[in-house]
Amino acid sequence: MKKRIICCVAIIVVLTMLTGVFVACDKGEDGLSAYELAVEEGFDGTLEEWLESLKGEDGTNGSNGIDGQDVSIEEIYQVAIENGYDGTFLEFLKEYLSLDIQEENIPQKALLSSVRIICDFTVTETTFNPIYGEQTQTYEATSSGSGVIYKLDKQNGNAYIITNHHVVYYAKSNTQDSISDSINILLYGSEYQDYMISAQYVGGSATYDIAVLKIENNEILKNSDAVEVEVADYHSATVGSKAIAIGNAAGEGISVTQGIISVDSEVIDISDSDTNGTYSYRVLRVDAAINSGNSGGGLFNEKGQLIGIVNAKVSSSSIENIGYAIPVSIAIGVADNIIANCDGENITQMQKYSIGISVIADSSKAVYDGNSMTVKIVEDVKIAEVLETSPLYGQLQTGDIVLSITVNGDKTSVDRTFKVVDSVLSVKVGDNIVIEVLRGSETIEYQIQSASSQNIAAVE
Repeated sequence: MKKRIICCVAIIVVLTMLTGVFVACDKGEDGLSAYELAVEEGFDGTLEEWLESLKGEDGTNGSNGIDGQDVSIEEIYQVAIENGYDGTFLEFLKEYLSLDIQEENIPQKALLSSVRIICDFTVTETTFNPIYGEQTQTYEATSSGSGVIYKLDKQNGNAYIITNHHVVYYAKSNTQDSISDSINILLYGSEYQDYMISAQYVGGSATYDIAVLKIENNEILKNSDAVEVEVADYHSATVGSKAIAIGNAAGEGISVTQGIISVDSEVIDISDSDTNGTYSYRVLRVDAAINSGNSGGGLFNEKGQLIGIVNAKVSSSSIENIGYAIPVSIAIGVADNIIANCDGENITQMQKYSIGISVIADSSKAVYDGNSMTVKIVEDVKIAEVLETSPLYGQLQTGDIVLSITVNGDKTSVDRTFKVVDSVLSVKVGDNIVIEVLRGSETIEYQIQSASSQNIAAVE
């Protein structure tokens, strides 16, 4: 059973990056080595001199070898192509050259943007005892979770924190909205009571399990080395790539676990014991160890960039290391929506815009990208229905293939069905939207000049 975890998360990640210069040259079975190609093209020097020349005069990777001129490794690749080599550029590098890898820590910003969250709740419960009858008891409950610093104004001690909605929510709480009225943040390296930072709830969505907290005018934050998180390119996470979870595992403080992305997109159903409801989430699946306390914390790639917000794991004696994270495209889209619509207002729910269409995958296949050496699933995304409430009703047609959606100049290529939803999560009243579709052999653009409030609704 896929089970939701209420946990606290804050961890730091230490990874390695590939840096260095080309230092060795191997000969392929059926062809000349890169050095031999350079010699044929006029390079006059030893192998060692040629390898040294790859560094370039300024220390960057270059090559010297064609008529004594400084040329790039890409140009050597082109020479190889002209001589019959038929592999990709990366395959050429892998086959003919090796790397002298000098390991170094990944940017420590991933650690400095991770926080621990502690929420207190006051709960009053009435129970029935067959001897004493009804009894009312009031007690304090605590939820621990994690978060990431999304936006930071250190000079003024202000910050926005992204976490899970379920970290700050407890159905039995005495508060009207069941959100904690006592939320505290602890920065990495200062996880002691004296360094607690009070935070306010800006807004959130149980539907997406994302919440935004706000810190204002805090001296601890002003004097810290905290930084805002670096966000990875949306949809850049690929199956098999590195995944690092930073969080407050088991409530014992910020720590780190590492694994890979097992599935780049799937939908899971999670039962909420607080509300007796069930929520469906689109998530990344990872095999990095996820434990109680990790909820709300960051999932990072090998560069220390945010690729998701950890929110759940499978808890079963027969299953190991299946954890989940909300993709960064959803997490940031929802967070931006909440900040734009809820901060300073009397509402705490995201305001979701609807284009008024439903889509299906008309075809789906795996595609290998030789340049990035990754495999991605690509779909033809077809419009299945255009609702009468759609601002493009009468323009878009059933059967149109959606090619892209552009919001205020920010274009998202649509090659997966979920991108249609993700691309408009942050849309607010007045935003401009362009939808590009393929109809037959014709490419057509339709514009929504100004998003109307009639197509926006509050999302729990």
